[in-house]
Amino acid sequence: MEFEWDEQKAQGNILKHRIHFRQVIPAFFDPFRLEYADPEQSEERIRLIGQVQGRIVFVVYTWRGDAVRIISARKATKDEREKYNAG
Repeated sequence: MEFEWDEQKAQGNILKHRIHFRQVIPAFFDPFRLEYADPEQSEERIRLIGQVQGRIVFVVYTWRGDAVRIISARKATKDEREKYNAG
């Protein structure tokens, strides 16, 4: 699986959420991850809640050809963590 992102957006994500897109890649391989469509966007986007080194993260991404393009990433909210833990 290939991953890509806009590096300028990734740097902005670090400033806003203190997490680089590279750090959330393991969440895509979490066997307990949750994924669902983001109906609020015109472009097809997918929301993912997964675990990375014991930390639950929330990621928004889209597919660009064969690559996953990460759009945003942050620590999961309390509600998102509860959703993840409920399976």
